[in-house]
Amino acid sequence: MDFRLAEIQDLAEIFTVVKASIKDMEANGIYQWDELYPAKRDFAGDIEKKHLFIGLKNQMIAVVYVINEECDEDYRNGAWEYPDDKYCVIHRLCVNPEFQHQGIGKIALEYAEKQMIDRGYQSVRLDAFSNNPFALKLYSKACYKNVGYAEWRKGRFFLMEKRLYS
Repeated sequence: MDFRLAEIQDLAEIFTVVKASIKDMEANGIYQWDELYPAKRDFAGDIEKKHLFIGLKNQMIAVVYVINEECDEDYRNGAWEYPDDKYCVIHRLCVNPEFQHQGIGKIALEYAEKQMIDRGYQSVRLDAFSNNPFALKLYSKACYKNVGYAEWRKGRFFLMEKRLYS
């Protein structure tokens, strides 16, 4: 799989993947995303800031994710194990339904972690919807620890953290 920064001309395909993912999640009883979030403008802003990455397989977008230092104020609810680390945050990791069950999420997560290590980050944080067993399994297998939670519009999200290196 080839990874690269997303460009504005990728936006339509990215949003097509996201809409397909929302439909797929809802078919599995996961009501994490909807027409309000994430919106096309969220991804456009991520592209503009150079925070959005895509993974391509067979010349199609197989996965999208955002890495940056931004987090919601409710991240203060986390009992972070590494509060003094230079950390990065993963947002909106989304696997194209056409590529699910092929290890794409794991590959993308490992690639994002390598990107963060290369940029000098010591730990990574993220939030995962408590009713998304697929995301929870991915992060658990990748050794992310649950350090708290936030209550948002769609329900409870677990705050998670991982040390990238000692």
